[in-house]
Amino acid sequence: MNQERKRDKMHTKTSLMQQLKEMRIDLEGTVLMHSSMKKIGETQGGADTVLDALSDYMRDGLLALPTHTWATIHADNPKYYVADSPSCVGLLTELFRQRPGVIRSWHPTHSLAALGREAAAFTEGGERWDTPCARGSAWGKLLDRKATILLVGVGMTRNTFIHGVEEWADIPGRLTDSHEPLVTVLADGTEISVPSRRHQGVDWSLHFWKVEEYLIAKGAVTTGQLGDAPVLICDAEKLYVELTRMLRIHPDLFSDNEPLDASRYNEL
Repeated sequence: MNQERKRDKMHTKTSLMQQLKEMRIDLEGTVLMHSSMKKIGETQGGADTVLDALSDYMRDGLLALPTHTWATIHADNPKYYVADSPSCVGLLTELFRQRPGVIRSWHPTHSLAALGREAAAFTEGGERWDTPCARGSAWGKLLDRKATILLVGVGMTRNTFIHGVEEWADIPGRLTDSHEPLVTVLADGTEISVPSRRHQGVDWSLHFWKVEEYLIAKGAVTTGQLGDAPVLICDAEKLYVELTRMLRIHPDLFSDNEPLDASRYNEL
């Protein structure tokens, strides 16, 4: 009896796809998801069912997940193997990158993996840039494609796109001046030298939470649910506009955990 009750509470591919529909996620658009499988909860078939639901829902669009390797690829371990280097940002990302048809970008520390329409064009070229989230990289293409960024069971502190906004606004103190001699290794063994600057200073992303309520009030972020997980649904274009304006007013916005003074940023 207890097992039957447990099965009744489990999420399924069908129920997850229904939740995506209720969040009004554009089936033909571009979606990037940061996630916590643990927060999504019990699902029939586990993590693969979550990825099946997302992939099926977005079959006419583009689905992307981060597959970062910044935790393991550095000057002392400089070779990033596109086919083999594990993602350091969660179970779903590690499983997704290995799925048939998924294409992973070649940036040695801040790669993404993508499935669907124009996935090859979306992921192409990341190795040409010496910064984690260059405007011409896939992170910048999220803005060009007016993407939706889903934060599933994680908060704004996991939103790598904000690092991109800071980089494009040329906020000082975010990146090292020097380069690490990193190398991208392709599946056929080809090695590409990718001298790379890294994030530096305080852990700026720990303070990204400060803008969550403000961005919701401005309509750049809405909320939803996937499985048991609360979801922040971010409009990449609106996020970019609001955060760029805020950072121009206060470049040190994310330097500490002081509560946000919204009056400082409200338009007159």
